[in-house]
Amino acid sequence: MTRLRAAFALVGATLCTLAGVALPTTATTASAASASVQADPTPAAPKKLFTIRDDRIKESSGLAKSVKHPGTYYTVNDSGDTGRVFAIDSTTGKVEAVLRFGAKVSDVEALGVDRNGTIYIADIGDNKADREQIEIYTIPEPETLEDADVKYHQFDFKYPDGAHDAETLLIEPGTSQLYIVTKELKGTGAIYAAPPAPSRQGTNDLSKLAPAPSGIITDGTFLPDGQRVVLRTYTDVATVAWGDTPTVVARGAAALGQGETVAVGPTDNTVLVGSEGANSAIYQLTAPTKAVASTPPSAGATPKQATTSDSGSSDSGKSHNLRWIIIGAGLFALIITIVTFPPGRRERLDRQAENDRLTGQSPPTGHRRPHV
Repeated sequence: MTRLRAAFALVGATLCTLAGVALPTTATTASAASASVQADPTPAAPKKLFTIRDDRIKESSGLAKSVKHPGTYYTVNDSGDTGRVFAIDSTTGKVEAVLRFGAKVSDVEALGVDRNGTIYIADIGDNKADREQIEIYTIPEPETLEDADVKYHQFDFKYPDGAHDAETLLIEPGTSQLYIVTKELKGTGAIYAAPPAPSRQGTNDLSKLAPAPSGIITDGTFLPDGQRVVLRTYTDVATVAWGDTPTVVARGAAALGQGETVAVGPTDNTVLVGSEGANSAIYQLTAPTKAVASTPPSAGATPKQATTSDSGSSDSGKSHNLRWIIIGAGLFALIITIVTFPPGRRERLDRQAENDRLTGQSPPTGHRRPHV
């Protein structure tokens, strides 16, 4: 009996040890899975950088970072203004200079500055989708920031599939290649590429590159690495991996009024966003970054958002095995208790009666076991 008890005790202790080891392992695995899902940190809240308070800027509809003048951004008014660009100090929001060019503009919607300091003014708005062609004007960044009349060049473009409304001009940092992203109130817009070296003679044909990401796209900019584009909608910003098939890799909320503008921020991974109307506030935020994924997305598809279904299934299986280990340990503990529990009062009385019979002694009457 002693050996049997010892064996039961040894088995029970072993199972309890296994259960104790399994518990922290499962917890650690769950924590690791949770960490992998949450590895992409929540971006910092938008930071208000400045407010455009100049009465001449009634509806900022484009924003671009200066190449030649640190801390300066350029903006333009929406339709209804003359041909002019405002240079703004990003620390005070004050207009530093007004650059006037003599073109008769129709609906300017976007701005861009290439690596050489050329400013591109995109007259590409077309709410009624009835323009036969659209125009992009270029002017040089001035050496000094002061009001001036500047010379301009005009480039005419047309779409291969009819007129479109658009508010987004993209300039690839390394090559100055131009792209236009159309704005669709219903359905999905598209990305169109200009010829690598557009001509000022005649009309340049745009070519359709790819469907645009979902949303009503109101502005966009390449990030300095040339590998990513940030597109602005009325309510959010989307980071797009650039290539033959531009693909959204992350989105972030930017509910700061009706979103109209986006530009490269003070640092490479930040952007500035603004809204329409007078006294437009400009905010700085971190460009949305790619979420952690176990496998790269297939070409032409928006990457699937990270889910916890696989890790949840694995944890469920581990929890099931752990449950049976604990149940088994509990049963063996119960058996050990029954087998090894000290003899009860009735068993002691039986032993005493047996001893009395063998020795011929008469046990006390109150302790005699009744005959059955």
